[in-house]
Amino acid sequence: MPRSAPYLAVADVLRARILAGEWEIGARLPSRARLAEEYGVGRNVVQRAVDRLVVDGLLEGRAGSGTYVRSPRERLRLVRSRHRERAGGLPRRAHTRERGGADAWDAESLVRVPAPDGIAERLGIAPGDLCVTTRYEFLAGGQPVQLSESWEPLALTDGTAVVLPETGPLAGKGVVERMRSIGIVVESVVEVPRPARATRAQANLLGISPGDLVLHIERTMYDTDRRPVETADMVVPDRYREVVYEFGVDRPLPASTTPTEQG
Repeated sequence: MPRSAPYLAVADVLRARILAGEWEIGARLPSRARLAEEYGVGRNVVQRAVDRLVVDGLLEGRAGSGTYVRSPRERLRLVRSRHRERAGGLPRRAHTRERGGADAWDAESLVRVPAPDGIAERLGIAPGDLCVTTRYEFLAGGQPVQLSESWEPLALTDGTAVVLPETGPLAGKGVVERMRSIGIVVESVVEVPRPARATRAQANLLGISPGDLVLHIERTMYDTDRRPVETADMVVPDRYREVVYEFGVDRPLPASTTPTEQG
């Protein structure tokens, strides 16, 4: 067994045994201790190998029960994209797909919620400043496929028709359009994806097991003054979705265009 990254060698052997049908779909794998003894490695090596196969979609962990061979499934694609179309070298349109292809969603908003320390830091406001927070559960074919919790400073939307994201004249239109309606132009979006394990509350909502692999995406939207106008935490279960980032590429101006024409 190679000395470098021995967990990869263990993962390869386990993968081959699974694909050969040694363990049927739904079968429980031997314990970590037994596999470690069989391959002459430490339990931590076996754990990393199993984690790798969970990510690959061959296995699934069930809290308090063990690790099982997962049935093949088609994962829906969640595209995170941001495109800029340019005319004369200037941004003309920016669009972010916030719904991720979901065909339905449930939402609940609360107004005048004090910002926790972490949220306040992301929004550039003081801890305890009032916010509007909205919790979403996105569905595809009736299956929960994503959770999201959004925070907006109440000072930006208080007294306007768009204070609540899912009611009013722009209900469901998204942050960009709602903010534009009150004179705030969203210019950039920053997303930080991190792998994580589902909490019990998240697992209950998503129909998965506590500890299952999820992707946690921390998103913050900024206006033209680089002021944060919204921040959100999105949770995407690995079992049901794969996340793909799509980036637009600025098209070069025609060779005949002069600096004067560029404006």
